[in-house]
Amino acid sequence: MTELKHLFKPGRLGRYATRNMIKYGACCVSNYNTRDGFITPRELARVRVIAGTGCGIITNQGAYPDPKGEGKSYFRQIALFDDKFLPQFEMIARYIHDAGSVAIQQILHAGRYGGIDLGYCMQPSVVPQTLPHFRPPREMSKDDIRRCIGEHVDAAKRAIKAGFDGVEVTSFMGYLLASFNSRFTNQRTDEYGGSVENRGRFMRELIDGVKQALPEHPLIVRLNGAELMDQWGGNTEDECFELMEQAARAGVDQISVTVGWQEAPESSIGRDVAPGHWNYLAIRAKKTCPGTQIAFGNRLPDPDMADECIGRGEFDVWEVCRPLLADPQLIHKAAEGRLDEVRRCIGSLNCLSRLFRDLPYSCTMNPALGHEVEPEYAITPAAVKKKIMVIGAGPAGMEYAITAAKRGHAVTVYEKHDRIGGNLYAYASRDLARPDDLMSVVRHYEVMAKKLGVEMKFNTEANAKFMRSVLHQYDVCIVASGARIDMEAYAGIEGHERLLDALAVAHGRVPAGMRVVVIGGGKIGLVLAESLRKSGAEVTIVEREKRIAGDVMPTFKWRHTTWVEELGIPVHTSSRLKRVTAEGALIVDAKGKETLLPADSVIAAGPRKANQELFTEFEWMVDELHGCGDALMPRGIDAAIHEGYRLGVRI
Repeated sequence: MTELKHLFKPGRLGRYATRNMIKYGACCVSNYNTRDGFITPRELARVRVIAGTGCGIITNQGAYPDPKGEGKSYFRQIALFDDKFLPQFEMIARYIHDAGSVAIQQILHAGRYGGIDLGYCMQPSVVPQTLPHFRPPREMSKDDIRRCIGEHVDAAKRAIKAGFDGVEVTSFMGYLLASFNSRFTNQRTDEYGGSVENRGRFMRELIDGVKQALPEHPLIVRLNGAELMDQWGGNTEDECFELMEQAARAGVDQISVTVGWQEAPESSIGRDVAPGHWNYLAIRAKKTCPGTQIAFGNRLPDPDMADECIGRGEFDVWEVCRPLLADPQLIHKAAEGRLDEVRRCIGSLNCLSRLFRDLPYSCTMNPALGHEVEPEYAITPAAVKKKIMVIGAGPAGMEYAITAAKRGHAVTVYEKHDRIGGNLYAYASRDLARPDDLMSVVRHYEVMAKKLGVEMKFNTEANAKFMRSVLHQYDVCIVASGARIDMEAYAGIEGHERLLDALAVAHGRVPAGMRVVVIGGGKIGLVLAESLRKSGAEVTIVEREKRIAGDVMPTFKWRHTTWVEELGIPVHTSSRLKRVTAEGALIVDAKGKETLLPADSVIAAGPRKANQELFTEFEWMVDELHGCGDALMPRGIDAAIHEGYRLGVRI
C-alpha cells in the first residue's frame, strides 16, 4: 500500500523487534493527571489513542522520580517514585503491547525547571533563572547527586515492573540532565563540573546505574544536538556531540537528538523553522556515534521526508510527537497512501502555550485531543440525518461541514468569495514563518470536502433575500461568517474615509502604497506590516496598548516582536490615531504628544467585529440556527476549528 519502504521496514531496539522505524516521542507531559502524580481516566483514554497510532516504539510521557517533587515541573505531571502509582502504568504498558509496539517509559526530572510545588529548584550550581516564573535554585550536594541517581534507578525498575520494555532519560528543554551537561548551569569545581568530561559524569553514572539494574532492557537518552543557549554561555554544538559520545560509550541503546532549551532565545520547533532545518544534527550524531541507534524528528513532520532521510542514512528512527497529536492516524494514512487527508501539525505551538501556563495541553488541529474519554467528542452517526447549510468557508465553517458530513448529514457550504479558507487564506499567504503550514489547513478542507461530498457554493452571499429563496430546503443553518475590521469605530476621526481595510489589503483586493502606517499591533496588523515591509514598503505600526502582539499565541509573541525588530519597523505604543490626511496619519501618545507619520496608505488592522447580522436576519427562517468561530467573537484559528468541531459532533 505504501512506497515508504525505509520507514516501514522492521527494526530493533535492544533485544526487542519493532514493526517499523517510527517512534512516538513523549511530548513532555499532558497535564491531564492529578496534582499528586496519579494517572487519570482522561490520560488513559489519550494513551489508548496514542497506542493505536501504529508506531513501532511508543514512549509514555515523562514521570518525575523523587518523592519530594524536586523533579516535578508541571502541576499535573505523573509520578513514579512509589509502587502505589503502578496500576495505571501497567494499563498503559498493556495498551501499547496490545497494539504491537515496544513500550518505553520516560523519566523526567526537571531540575532547573522543577520544584513547582516547593518554591525552589535543584541544579548542579546556583545559576539565577533567566525566566522569572521558575523557582530560585539550590545547589545539589554529592549526597543529593547520589540520591537523585538512585531515585532514577528505582523509577526505572518500577517501569519495568509495570510491564514496560525499557526506559528513557531526558535532557530535553534544559531539564536536570541538560543542566549538568551544560557549562551555563554547571559551574561546579568538583569532579562533576569543569571540563566536558566532568560535566558528563552525572549522565554517565546515571546511565551506568540504570544499565546495571536493568541490563536486559533498552535504555534511551535524549540529548541536545544544539542548546541554542549561546547568549547565556551554553554548550557549543561540539560540546553537545562530545556528550553524545560519552553516552554512546556508556552503553545506551538509543540517542534521541533534540534541540533547544525553554530559555533559548530562538525557535526550535515552531512553524518559523523550516522542515528539515535541524537534520544536520542527526547526520552528525550518526557520524559521531556510528554504533548507537539515532532517533530524530525535530521539525520533521512529513513521513515522505522522514523516509528519504532514513534511506540516506541521516538517522535510524523517525521520532514523531506533535504531528501525531494533530492527526493520530498519520502513520496509517501514510501506509495507505492517504497523505492528502492528513491534518498537518502547523507549528502554532498551542500545545506549549497551554502547557507553560500549567493548563492541559491541546492542539489547534485536533479538537478531540484530551477529550478522548468523553463520548460527546466522538464522531458518531447522526440519529436523524439533516440537510444543513453552512455560511462561510473559513476554518470554523469547514470544520463543522466535514465533521457533520462524517456523521451522515447532507451539507452545503455557501461562501461569498471564490475559494475555501476565509481570512485564514489571506493570513497564510502573508505569513513570514511558513505559509505552507497554514495553507495546509485550507488544502485539508478542500480535499475532505470533496471526499465527503460536501457541496460547495462559491460566489454566493447569504442574506435575508437569499435565505427566502432557499426557505425550507434546509433543517439547520450554521453561521460561520467570520469577522471584519470594525471600520465604524473610526467614524469620529477626521479623514476616516481615507483609511484602508487591513483584510481587504491582505486579500489583495486593495493595493497599499510604499509608505504605510498600520493602525493596530495585533495579529492582523503585525502579519500585514511584516509582509509589506518584506516587500520593500516603509511601514510603521501604531498600537493603543503598551505592547504589541496582545492577541498572539503566547509562544509566538516573541517571534513577531523579533521580526518587527529585525525588519526595522518603527512601533508607536500607547498611541492612537487622531487624524488621517493626504500627508499621512496624525497620532497622539499617552502624554498628549502629537506626531505626524508620513504615509501613502493608512491601514486599519483593528478592532475586529463579528459578522453577527445573519443571526438576526435568519432567526425566523430556519428550524435550527447555530454559530461558531469569529462570527460569535473574533479570536484565532484554534477557537474556530475547535468550535466548528464541537458543533459538528453535536448537531
